[in-house]
Amino acid sequence: MLSTPERLAFVLLALTSLLLAAHGVSRIVRAIGRGYGRPRWSLFVRRVVPVSIDILLQRPIFRTRPLVSLLHAGVFFAFVFYGLVNVLDLLEGFTGFTTLHRGGLFAAYNLVADLLSVAALAGMLGLLFRRFGLRPFRFNERVLLLPSVRFGIARDSAIVGGFILLHVGSRWIGQAVRIAESGQPDWSQPTASVVATLFDRWSPESLTVASHVTWWLALGLILAFLPYFPYSKHIHLFMAPINLILREERPLGQLEPPVARDGQLGGERLEQLRWFQLLDAYACIMCNRCQDVCPAHGTGRSLSPAALEINKRYYLNRNLATFAGGTSSPPLLEIVTSKDAVWSCTTCAACVRICPVGNRPMLDLIDIRRALISQGDPLDPNLQAALESLARYGNSFGRPARQRARWAKELSFPIKDARKEPVEYLWFVGDFASFDPRMQENTKTVAQLFHVAGLDFGLLYEDERNAGNDVRRVGEEGLFELLAEQNLRAFEKAQFRAIVTTDPHSYNALKNEYAAFGFSVPVYHYTELLAELLESGRLPLRRAVDAAVTYHDPCYLGRYNRITAAPRRILRALGADLREMPRHGENTYCCGAGGGQIWMDSGGQERPSEQRIREAVSLGEDVRYFVVACPKDMAMYSDAVKTTGYEGRLVVTDIARLVAAAVGLEGATTPTVAQEVS
Repeated sequence: MLSTPERLAFVLLALTSLLLAAHGVSRIVRAIGRGYGRPRWSLFVRRVVPVSIDILLQRPIFRTRPLVSLLHAGVFFAFVFYGLVNVLDLLEGFTGFTTLHRGGLFAAYNLVADLLSVAALAGMLGLLFRRFGLRPFRFNERVLLLPSVRFGIARDSAIVGGFILLHVGSRWIGQAVRIAESGQPDWSQPTASVVATLFDRWSPESLTVASHVTWWLALGLILAFLPYFPYSKHIHLFMAPINLILREERPLGQLEPPVARDGQLGGERLEQLRWFQLLDAYACIMCNRCQDVCPAHGTGRSLSPAALEINKRYYLNRNLATFAGGTSSPPLLEIVTSKDAVWSCTTCAACVRICPVGNRPMLDLIDIRRALISQGDPLDPNLQAALESLARYGNSFGRPARQRARWAKELSFPIKDARKEPVEYLWFVGDFASFDPRMQENTKTVAQLFHVAGLDFGLLYEDERNAGNDVRRVGEEGLFELLAEQNLRAFEKAQFRAIVTTDPHSYNALKNEYAAFGFSVPVYHYTELLAELLESGRLPLRRAVDAAVTYHDPCYLGRYNRITAAPRRILRALGADLREMPRHGENTYCCGAGGGQIWMDSGGQERPSEQRIREAVSLGEDVRYFVVACPKDMAMYSDAVKTTGYEGRLVVTDIARLVAAAVGLEGATTPTVAQEVS
């Protein structure tokens, strides 16, 4: 038990430490409060329990990196339990109460504390070895990093790692010393009892001194660490749960409306972001998972979602007093990321999906784009031309609207005009499927399949416009609204029960973005209808696809809208031998077309589509077909298979062409993989 002077010293130190920590936290709260909007606290009441259970079970962490997640879990579980441990140790120091050699609940408590102490020490040693020995977290030289970041990351990791090792180690050794003092092992503390044998020859006086020293090290280190805690990476222990609990409930495919301040849309400076985008900086655990899955970073571009969040926090930490006090931040393009990085984003949302703490770095990039567009900043010439074409013609190909359905004239049957007669399904074809000559054969194949199945469908013909999905993600909010309003007026002219679309980008806009305009008609991707038509027998199979194939999930279909089963149901029905790539389903890899990238110059750099083709080829020589379900994928991968030198080795084909082959569709250009079914 502590002496009276020791107790007084501890109380004074604790009050000082808590006041300094509270001051730091209050600054952070005021800094986050400078962001646009306010949290909906009703979410907290409804979600605090289920989200807390997820966090306590470490479900978000265990989605990837199982070994690292296990090490982290050891540290996390110990941290949570050590809240109780520290309270009881404090009680022991002030009153002399001890759980040593007690049975019942105290024995269970001792056992859990003993085992978690070892788990924490092993976990932290493993994580520190990974951080400083293996050094897995590297930013390429093109990534913008604040001067304080490169050294700061290592410094903060060392400080926090050292604190945990010393805090937990002191407490664990302290228990061993107390067991040695008692003269007998404590079965409820097996590892500490083993360590206690090292102190068998110590005198009682030495053990008493060691007991005091370890107590002060264990709890005194907390007092020393608390004022630093708000500025450390481990503030995420509190901010990450808040971020997850208060995260707005909106579909991944529905962007937050732009912030409008001082006549400008988007975010040019930190204070022009939303409150939760500032909270993201403090919730970030610097695990770099987002960077690992980023296709732009993976192809050597200057974008790192991790660096974006880390830069935000390090800037705020160094300027917390002034920013919390109302001073404007420098432009985000000076302190957070670069313009090249902003325009490298494919908006694939891989970073958003993978983040275990609910961060949305992609939204920051889109908000910066919105600000640049609002300011009239010069754009990539190809992107500028595409936007001008979209504004003038409603498509990115610079073609008159009357040519949108010209492909339909080559069919042997007419397609209904949904503006003139009612249909069950309005087919929203999309730009690439309508205008790109490489895609038109696929489009005609889909039309023939619908016709053979007896599907009641029609078109908007020249009234259809680009759905605006990528326009919005480029940051051209006004043009997106114009295109959406034009399409909605066209929908009002037509009579239909539901919409089917060939393009996942259009699917996402119609299903998620148009809801803000009051549009609530069911929307289907064509693979969903084809799967249903095959399974119901309305498309009877005459042939089996006797070939090994791999399927690429489009980002806006698989990740954004979780439509991963329908294409695989089709391939199973066709009898194809499906070989999955390592990254598939919701964890798919981007083709590189999204976020306006398909309209931009790649600058001669490798595209994600080329990496994806190599991933498919690695599945084996017998995998012959690379199956897609998106017109933009067809365009990107048809080019990539040539540039990678695999044109004769791998055939890129739309899934509809395989269906046409299996159905025996007369007159359709189909792959040569079909065999008659006896």
